[in-house]
Amino acid sequence: MFDKSKFIFPVKEEYIYLNNCGVSPIYSGAWRAASYFQEKRSHKGAAVFSEYGGMLTELHENIASFVDTARENISFVKNTAEGMSLLANGYPFEKGDEIISYIHEYPSNHYPWRLQENRGVKLKLLPNDYTGNESKENRPLGFSFETLKKMVTDKTRIIALSHVQFTSGFAADLSQLGNFCHENNIDLILDTAQSLGCLPIFPEKHHISAFAASGWKWLLGPLGSGILYTSENFRNKIEITMAGADIVKQGEDYLNHSWQPHADGRKFEYSTIEAANAISLNQCFLDLFNRYGSENIKNEIFRLQDIFLKNIDDDKYKHLIFDKEHRSGILSFIVKNPENIVKAALSEKLFLSGRGGYLRVAPHFYNDDYEIEKAANILNNLE
Repeated sequence: MFDKSKFIFPVKEEYIYLNNCGVSPIYSGAWRAASYFQEKRSHKGAAVFSEYGGMLTELHENIASFVDTARENISFVKNTAEGMSLLANGYPFEKGDEIISYIHEYPSNHYPWRLQENRGVKLKLLPNDYTGNESKENRPLGFSFETLKKMVTDKTRIIALSHVQFTSGFAADLSQLGNFCHENNIDLILDTAQSLGCLPIFPEKHHISAFAASGWKWLLGPLGSGILYTSENFRNKIEITMAGADIVKQGEDYLNHSWQPHADGRKFEYSTIEAANAISLNQCFLDLFNRYGSENIKNEIFRLQDIFLKNIDDDKYKHLIFDKEHRSGILSFIVKNPENIVKAALSEKLFLSGRGGYLRVAPHFYNDDYEIEKAANILNNLE
């Protein structure tokens, strides 16, 4: 089912690439689509948009199809941080309101909320408490749902978490979390940079108010591309904090300064986009993600992980094990000096990464069984 050829993913010619949770290799069809657009633009200038005028609508539609929502709920942004900042800065907080997040969040999902303290909002951080007892280790693990429930008060407006923690690979249980937020009238905001393109995400099913993701990790797209999802009810709450020519309905009637902002996802697409990046990311959804489907992709990634775990020396590499509902695309291992292992593995053409004191192994559907077995063998034989 999955096309794993070197022609489709040229990175396979040089590396066994298991760093898809960091910066992934771009899908060849994506960079070709972007390159073709740039070539056409070099010949035609602005006339190129007679051919590509509907590119953003097509991107909205393809992303929406993948997460089972309406295209009006999708926005194209530059990265996760931009999406989170648009939401955090535009949210109608009142002094004394509370946000709950996790103590070891990635900066893109920490600083936008931390800045709201300047507005008199309280940022409450979940402890490193996955098992219900605070970890005695310095390494991030995850959070306890029971602890989260105890932290909620009548002032809690937002729970802002990563679907998957970038260090440990701990995945939040979206059904549990979403149902709780829905029942308590709390907006659930997710950083899905480490899950979109790897794990199924259906925002309406899981009562997610908004999520943001970057395009160059599990989505195999270009740097400088990102996705923002907002539900209609949530989007209507958000004040506009960034504005430009593209945010209003009058389009190219630039001297018409009447305030007519879009009410759909275009509300956050405030100015000229990087068109080549949008075209490139769209090709990823068109050729890969909507072709294969999120459930099939998840199953293939987990199958490859199981092969790796079967072959790795578990005395040498201690694997973090989570319950199945907290499993993700990232396998994290406790080792001494993970940075040294990453460097040594790279000399053997095996591309891994280290974060938060862990060695991270993150295969994607384009990896094959031989690569996974060879990767484990390389690590087993490192001195």
